[in-house]
Amino acid sequence: MTTVFSTHCLKSAGASLVLVLGLWLALAAGVGAAQGVQLSELRVQRDDDGLYLSAQVHLELGPVVEEAMDKAIPVHFVADAQIVRERWYWSDEKLSDEKRYFRVAFQPLTRRWRLNTSNQPILDSGLGVSYSQFYDSLGEALSAVGRISRWKIADAAELEPGARQMLRFRFRLDVSQLPRALQIGASGQSDWSMGVERKIDLTHEVGR
Repeated sequence: MTTVFSTHCLKSAGASLVLVLGLWLALAAGVGAAQGVQLSELRVQRDDDGLYLSAQVHLELGPVVEEAMDKAIPVHFVADAQIVRERWYWSDEKLSDEKRYFRVAFQPLTRRWRLNTSNQPILDSGLGVSYSQFYDSLGEALSAVGRISRWKIADAAELEPGARQMLRFRFRLDVSQLPRALQIGASGQSDWSMGVERKIDLTHEVGR
């Protein structure tokens, strides 16, 4: 049995209208897209074994970032999905916290772009356990970074039916992974301040 909660299409009329309105308000209340980042789609799908997230993020890099990448300096992005249970008597309880890491680097010898994806931080000293893909252009690599499909963000046992639960989704450029000298220079520059955040009330979806 599969149920879908989408920003674009919801199946039933009565309760679906409430869900659409709730999601619209959640998006309006979230942090707006910073320069160069737009979140055009965010969906949550409940399956028997847990909760899955799909998203579409559009990235437009500033000239400073593109210049650094053309010089073969890797740039890292992080997607973060937290599910918390709201409690009026105490601080919110974190039920799940999943991260996905992306590293995009230009390969001068082949003139191609390499994308590494992992559930663990990708260090330049060693790519560790990561999935690699190669693209002919930076645009293609960035499009792949922004396509998140059926990412499992919680097991069924981590979800509590009937409790008020929120999804906090964040996507950002990770400046902390830049070379130390570049980190200092990037401080305060808008080209490097790329990130977007959204919140969705999952109470109705989890309670199905």
